[in-house]
Amino acid sequence: MKSIALFQSIGWGSSYMKKALEEKGFSVDIYEGPLDKDHLPDTRSYDGLSIFVGSSVDQEVLDAFPSLSLITTRSTGFNHIDIEACKEKGVRVGYVPHYGEHTVAEFAFGLILTLSRKLFPAVDRIKETSEFSFEGLEGFDLKGKTLGVIGTGRIGRHVIRMAQGFDMRIVAFDAFPDEVYGKEVGISYVSLEELLSVSDVVTLHLPYTDATHHILDREKLFSMKKGALLINTARGALVETTGLVEVLSSGHLGGAGLDVLEEEGVVKDEMGFLLRKDEGHDLRAVVANHLLMDMENVVITPHTAFNTREAKQRIYDGDIANIVSFFEKGTLVDEVK
Repeated sequence: MKSIALFQSIGWGSSYMKKALEEKGFSVDIYEGPLDKDHLPDTRSYDGLSIFVGSSVDQEVLDAFPSLSLITTRSTGFNHIDIEACKEKGVRVGYVPHYGEHTVAEFAFGLILTLSRKLFPAVDRIKETSEFSFEGLEGFDLKGKTLGVIGTGRIGRHVIRMAQGFDMRIVAFDAFPDEVYGKEVGISYVSLEELLSVSDVVTLHLPYTDATHHILDREKLFSMKKGALLINTARGALVETTGLVEVLSSGHLGGAGLDVLEEEGVVKDEMGFLLRKDEGHDLRAVVANHLLMDMENVVITPHTAFNTREAKQRIYDGDIANIVSFFEKGTLVDEVK
C-alpha cells in the first residue's frame, strides 16, 4: 500500500481527498500545517507528498523522505519546489494548471472595481461612522480606459474577455506573444515599456521565475502612467515591494490591489520567522508590506483569488488524478517538466 501525506490540508477538502485516495487503496495522513525544513513530520516513509503554496520543498526536505517518488502541488505555480533537486533524486512533480483561470480573473476584476469605485472606503465609512454620504468617493469608469495585461496565458486571456465586456481598450505584453490570438480577439501586443506608459490599469498574470523576478522594479513602476492602478493576483515577487511603496507614497500611482505579497510567508507567520531565525529573506520587503497595509489607496487580500468552492473542487480532483495516475500507470496527468 502506497502512503501519501497531505500538507496544509484543512476544511472539507481534507476529508474529501483522504476519502477519495483511500478508496483507491492509498494510506493517507493529514497535516494541517505546511511542509518545509523547519516543519518536518515525525513519519518520513511516505511515497508521495501533496503540498500547497505555503510549503517549501528544497534539498533538505527531499533528503528527509527516503522513499519519496512523487510530489504534487495543489496549485498552478510551483516555484516553492526545487525542481532540479527533485530531478536529481528521481522525484516526479505534478501540479494543477487548469483549476481557476476564470476564478482568478474574476477576483482580479474584483480588485479593479474595488479601487476604481472606492468600494472599501465606502463600506468602511458606513460600518465605522454610519455616515451615508458619497462625498470624497468619486471613482472612474472602466469603459474607454486602457487595460494592460502582462502575461496572456489562461488567466490573462480570461481577464481580456472580461475587460472587453467593460468596453476597455486592451494592450498586452508576453515574452512569447501569440499574434494569431491577438488578431482573433482584437488586442495589440506591445513592449512592456509601452504597456506601462499607456495603461490606466495594469494587471499581472505571470508565473514567478528568475526571469520574472521584480519584472516591475522601481524604475518600471515609475514609468507607469500617472494615476494608474496596479493589480497583482499572480506572485508577490513579480513586483519590487520597496519600489511600490515609494511610487505610491509619491502619488505617482493611483493605487494597488494585491492578493499576493513578496515575502508573504514571513508576513503570515512572523512569530515563527523570529523564532526560527530564518535567513535568506528580504526584510526590507517585509517592512514594506506593513507600510502597504496602512495605505488608503491599497487593497490587500490574503492570497485568496483561487478560493472558491468550485475552484478548490477542481484543484482537489486534479491533485487526486495526478497521484492515482502516477502510482497506477507511472505517468502524471499534469507534470512539471
